[in-house]
Amino acid sequence: MLRKTRIILAAIFFVGITLLFLDFTGTLHTWFGWMAKVQFLPAILALNVGVVGVLALLTFLFGRLYCSVICPLGVMQDLFAWLGKKAKKNRYSYSPEKKWLRYIMLVLFIISLLVGGGVLAKLIAPYSAYGRIANNLLAPLWQWGNNGLAYLAERADSYAFYETEVWIKSGITFGIAVATLLIISILAWRNGRTYCNTICPVGTVLGFVSRFSWLKPVIDTSKCNGCGLCARNCKAACINSKEHSIDYSRCVACMDCIGNCKKGAISYVHRPAKASSTEEPQTQPVDTSRRSFLTTTAVVAATTAIKAQEKKVDGGLAVIEDKVAPERQTHLVPPGALSARNFAQHCTACQLCVSACPNGVLTPSTSLTRLMQPEMTYERGYCRPECTKCSDVCPTGAIRPITREDKSSTQIGHAVWIKKNCIPLTNGDSCGNCARHCPTGAIQMVPSEEGNRRSPRIPVINVERCIGCGACEHLCPARPFSAIYVEGHERHKEV
Repeated sequence: MLRKTRIILAAIFFVGITLLFLDFTGTLHTWFGWMAKVQFLPAILALNVGVVGVLALLTFLFGRLYCSVICPLGVMQDLFAWLGKKAKKNRYSYSPEKKWLRYIMLVLFIISLLVGGGVLAKLIAPYSAYGRIANNLLAPLWQWGNNGLAYLAERADSYAFYETEVWIKSGITFGIAVATLLIISILAWRNGRTYCNTICPVGTVLGFVSRFSWLKPVIDTSKCNGCGLCARNCKAACINSKEHSIDYSRCVACMDCIGNCKKGAISYVHRPAKASSTEEPQTQPVDTSRRSFLTTTAVVAATTAIKAQEKKVDGGLAVIEDKVAPERQTHLVPPGALSARNFAQHCTACQLCVSACPNGVLTPSTSLTRLMQPEMTYERGYCRPECTKCSDVCPTGAIRPITREDKSSTQIGHAVWIKKNCIPLTNGDSCGNCARHCPTGAIQMVPSEEGNRRSPRIPVINVERCIGCGACEHLCPARPFSAIYVEGHERHKEV
């Protein structure tokens, strides 16, 4: 029963978090957004003491349930391990803990975080790794399926579905997501929880606490016949059936050993610190532990906490051609990030904000210093002043919650005019798209020749009023480079 309960809860968390990354309408965050905020590393970076405290208490009471229930990468590994088990049953065996590897990876991970969210931290953080897999590999499939339904619905004169654009946001990030999926899936298919118990820094940290967990699987030697089924079904490779011992720092409380023991020799009970492995279990396990399991997980689940698709416009003046991103001296980060430095220090590159952005503004960076971290670019849309979805979904505090009013007065950059690209000067056509669509009125059109009111009108930018939303850059009809672009600010300002 414990194993079935754990699987049901794990399925709920896994599906909920996956849907957060697949949803392009922005509506599911209302129901499932809290699942991202209760992930361990995002809660640490967001300084969410309440969530961290609950997760630590959950681990102290019941062991590493976080790894087998809440962590989506952990549940994904269980799925591949289950497929491997279908190919060959009783496939695992006990292996000693590789402490040196676990601790080296943890130290390197911490150093990577301290230097401002280095590449290593983004690569091996479990929630972020799964987020990239879902956003880059699963989301396109989801969107193509939606577009197929939209096509069929349109033929039936129904508009229950609408088409959405499917595009690869970053080739490098896509490749990393594919590599991550292949490596972790092969490890899980062959050896179960190898990644969790050798590489994952969250698993190592929680392993410290789970050594002293209140409830844990305990082997009753008076019932055990030494068949070794428990060890051959332990995907964490932490059960030494010959010595009747369990390495609780690696045990993820999956309950598989309990479910596979034919003699009922393993119970999920409280084991006093001084009790030997040959002693009888001190507590009757089933009912109390089951109630505690459900109650505490419900506490975690009780942490409770959006649709827009815009077409690209070419201004009606130029041949439709893909825009090329300008070379910015300072990259753009979303309102609510406070500064590029703060954003880099807190962002784990999970890309939930990339999934939630309805205008295609956020894309993973290809810069080595900011690899996979989202940055703003305006080829497909602009950052609408009324949209706050990225700040609503960010679980780490890299993008802090911001109101529409505050966003409209936050300057993340300023517009810069490029004379040689401006259509009134290159083609002699009147334009004014940038001034017409500027939400703050920071751009005015003036005659290009002083004193000649008939001369082509060109934009003049009031830098103090510009908030860097990118409407001018996106809607400029000049191709492939806009005649006006936004230069980022290291620190955001109020206007």
